[in-house]
Amino acid sequence: MDKFLCADAIRTRFSQAMSAMYQQEVPQYGTLMQLVATVNDHTLEANSALKDRLAAADEIDRLSIERHGAIRVGTAAELVTLRQLFAVMGMYPVGYYDLSQAGVPVHSTAFRPVDDAALRRNPFRVFTSLLRPELIDDERLREQAAAILAARDIFTPRCRALLDLHAQQGGLTDAQASEFVTEALETFRWHSHSSVDSQTYQALNQQHRLIADVVCFPGCHINHLTPRTLDIDRVQQLMPSRGIDPKTLIEGPPRRRVPILLRQTSFKALEEPIVFRDGHQGTHTARFGEIEQRGVALTPQGRALYDRLLSEAGSGQDNQQHQQHLADIFRDFPDDETTLRQQGLAWFRYRLSEKGMATPPAQGESLETLIAAGRIVAEPQTYEDFLPVSAAGIFQSNLGDRAQIRSAGQASRQTFEAALGCAVLDEMALYEERQRRSLAQCGLASA
Repeated sequence: MDKFLCADAIRTRFSQAMSAMYQQEVPQYGTLMQLVATVNDHTLEANSALKDRLAAADEIDRLSIERHGAIRVGTAAELVTLRQLFAVMGMYPVGYYDLSQAGVPVHSTAFRPVDDAALRRNPFRVFTSLLRPELIDDERLREQAAAILAARDIFTPRCRALLDLHAQQGGLTDAQASEFVTEALETFRWHSHSSVDSQTYQALNQQHRLIADVVCFPGCHINHLTPRTLDIDRVQQLMPSRGIDPKTLIEGPPRRRVPILLRQTSFKALEEPIVFRDGHQGTHTARFGEIEQRGVALTPQGRALYDRLLSEAGSGQDNQQHQQHLADIFRDFPDDETTLRQQGLAWFRYRLSEKGMATPPAQGESLETLIAAGRIVAEPQTYEDFLPVSAAGIFQSNLGDRAQIRSAGQASRQTFEAALGCAVLDEMALYEERQRRSLAQCGLASA
């Protein structure tokens, strides 16, 4: 038997193939990629300390290939098969996100790599949302949507066969992996022909535009493919000069000396021509270009402070005023790494410096003493996950500025995990374990 290709390599092939496909489907995505690359290069040239830190953490290479996609599926069966598909690429469900609180009738997880080496090689993520049909008010329409979804198969027969083969033999050869990438890509391709008639589309669209997006097409087309920038404010500022119309507000925390969590913006969704099953023509709005800037992951204590301040800030109409207002509110959130670390607000990863390797920590030496002496280096852990409020804000702004807030149901993690067929991983536990393991590698049992 030929040697199996590792999951990291399959993931990179798939993410690159998806990026090439999406660039063909949405030409502005290519323009956006060029803009982000230019801004990143300029940022690194102007900030040698940041460049050195990213290089020391082995994160320079990952920056250029880093992407996250977003898809929406309609049934538990589709979600289970996607879980199997992403597992081939070394991606696992992390976190539970309830978007119904913001009027979006889905709940979600993020499939992503979880270990250090895999994240460094390619931290490809796919934010995956499952429709909550119980949030469709009209019972007849709810039953109709269920019937439409039950009749489709978003996976090719060969993709299913390769998933079975992977399960049977414990991996895929190079040739099988190439075929798998080609077949799996079909699930995420855009379809300009709707699987329903125009009347059904309009009825579902009136309930919620996202419901129509999930139900009315033969696949779970990729809705956006997001590059990571080091300066999202600069990208937002430059987008109009490249013919790109940005959304009004940058979602997430304000600009800071020490970036935290995740900031996101996007260009507005495309109106794309579609043909309905009855031959009528129309347009559908779903796919857009998103950009993100990632900061340090926060501990539960840090996240509680972030959530409280964000709720106090509310949301503004103008981005400049909104960002200034956010900055004023977030003055209560420490903005230097030492305080974030000492107050237990953010997760860090620790490594021995050359001095530390020459003089390893002795029993009884404290972490603070070792850091002060330059023998241990504390590096912020990059936030690898998502913010439900920001995700909902991106969704809503690209589904039309007409707010669709309704008294949606309570968060239902148990229901989601039952549909998924397993528990989602706890992102806080992953960050905590990375921090603990890094301390152990330095010869320290705990902080």
